Amino acid sequence: MASNKNIKYLNRTFDDFRASLIEYTKTYFPTTYNDFSPASPGMMFMEMAAYVGDVLSFYLDNQVQENYLQFARQSNNLFELAYMFGYKPNVVGVATTNIDFYQKVPSILSGSQYVPDFNYALFIPNNFTVSTTVSNQTSPIVSFLVADAVDFSVSSSTDFTEISVYEVSGNNPVYYLLKKSRKAVSSTVNSTTFSFGSPVKFSTVNIVSDNMIGVLDCVDSNGNIWYEVDHLGQEMVFNSIKNTNVNDPNLSLYSDAPYLLKLKKIQRRFTTRFKNSTTLQLQFGAGTAADSDEEIVPNPDNIGIGLPFEQTKLTTAFSPSNFLFTKTYGIAPSNTTLTVRYLTGGGVGANVAANTITKINVNARFLNQNLDANTANDIFGSLAATNPIAASGGGDGDTIEEIRQNSMMNFSTQLRNVTQDDYLVRAMSMPSIYGNIAKAFIEPTKIKNLSAGESNSVLDLYILTFDVNRNLIAPSPSLKQNLITYLSQYRMLNDSINIKNAYVINIGVNFDIIVLPNYVSTDVITRCINGLQVYFDISNWQINQPIILRDLYVLLDRVEGVQTVKNLEIVNKTGIESGYSLYSYDIKGATSNGVLYPSLDPMIFEVKYPNTDIQGRVVPL
Repeated sequence: MASNKNIKYLNRTFDDFRASLIEYTKTYFPTTYNDFSPASPGMMFMEMAAYVGDVLSFYLDNQVQENYLQFARQSNNLFELAYMFGYKPNVVGVATTNIDFYQKVPSILSGSQYVPDFNYALFIPNNFTVSTTVSNQTSPIVSFLVADAVDFSVSSSTDFTEISVYEVSGNNPVYYLLKKSRKAVSSTVNSTTFSFGSPVKFSTVNIVSDNMIGVLDCVDSNGNIWYEVDHLGQEMVFNSIKNTNVNDPNLSLYSDAPYLLKLKKIQRRFTTRFKNSTTLQLQFGAGTAADSDEEIVPNPDNIGIGLPFEQTKLTTAFSPSNFLFTKTYGIAPSNTTLTVRYLTGGGVGANVAANTITKINVNARFLNQNLDANTANDIFGSLAATNPIAASGGGDGDTIEEIRQNSMMNFSTQLRNVTQDDYLVRAMSMPSIYGNIAKAFIEPTKIKNLSAGESNSVLDLYILTFDVNRNLIAPSPSLKQNLITYLSQYRMLNDSINIKNAYVINIGVNFDIIVLPNYVSTDVITRCINGLQVYFDISNWQINQPIILRDLYVLLDRVEGVQTVKNLEIVNKTGIESGYSLYSYDIKGATSNGVLYPSLDPMIFEVKYPNTDIQGRVVPL
């Protein structure tokens, strides 16, 4: 019987199948068929069977291989596997640059001084585009999206308005020039619509386009906003509200956070995924607007509601962040039309040269309407834009290997803050409209500072921000509240974060040098001061960074005209009345072996007034 015959299951290639069929025939049909010459009819059928087996084996191996992220080669399968690991591949690389916006405003007499008349300050709404103006076969028009609004009437540490005199008449300014800077990414705004009838669970629509970046916004025919989320089970999104007295009378006293960051629970949501490099799929929820979507306090009576058998409660996994599974995952669009704006662009061609992005593709407006018509038209004509540096970053999307590596990395972190450095990166990445985190430092809470029974998983996050002059100051309560809200969505369950102010220690530098013969002493001193100003630029310093005095000696020794550095001293600058920090520091006691160490409490050294706090002398040999 066939069940007693020796059948080999390990054959994988054509030659293996062919040899096995010949051996099988010789073993079990020795008298029936014995012509194994290449031209015989029997060999033709055996080789055809070996061919079929080889092809089936190939496709079986290929299909198994495509199920594993580290071995898959087909882009469509890699896209699906990436989403399973929580990573959204990039199909195109976008270029970024800074755009400077200019407008002139008339002067107005305030008391005895001329100041800019901010009634003529223009406002440009968010999500507008600027573009290059050169268009030919080799240099097509490239569009850039500016996500943040431009309001020339507002100036703060996070949104500084640079003011300079534009036109003078009779020693008095007639016009001032206002300047603002914004980040821009290479993208063109496109629009498409989708109509929906009766609600369909988890309905999907596809947007097909080349060089697609993602969805900008989605609005239905009733004006309702639909929010993009990472997954349909996510019901909380970040929401921005202007920091005004009406929205929050307590936090509106502080200007370092123009907007307050809040969490908003939404039903109208969708998720996106790239099916391939040219197709973006939008998927919606399964519920209706009438479905209950309330927050329920867990208790022994409602945990397990909806489970088919009570005995499974012991083995059912509940999420602490979303223990109630409503099965709706948001509502499905019905009897409406969705208008979806999406972005395309990027690529190598988006890396345009400096000063080529000069066209503003939006109509600016005045916030104040009671203005002189002739002056207003003149101001409109003065609005201009340019990119002082070339755009960079444009290129192709993720390669096959990049999708693999990024997916595995994303799966291990799941956007959560796992290490201390993750909290630093996340804090520094908070959008500037919610406050500018200039410096951050994190460490475990010292044992002596832990309360009785408190876990040692408590972390202390020390932060500082900039004032309008880019000097370090303590953050306001509004900025701290925004940071708390922001980190709450990425914090590990057992991590506790204390947000504290770091200390600022203001210092000065005094040095004595000997100048080489035939050099002008004042020129050498100026070069030395300029070198120290660059060295102590606050952007180069971090909290708890020591000062290595040897580096300062080496820096000055390399200045042209310096023969030797005779002496160098770091001095403490303190006193609120002089504009310095109120904290003093024992410089001499903290210096050991040529290194000025920071204190145990996190702090940062700052040369607040580099033009006056760095002083040098030329001394004789």
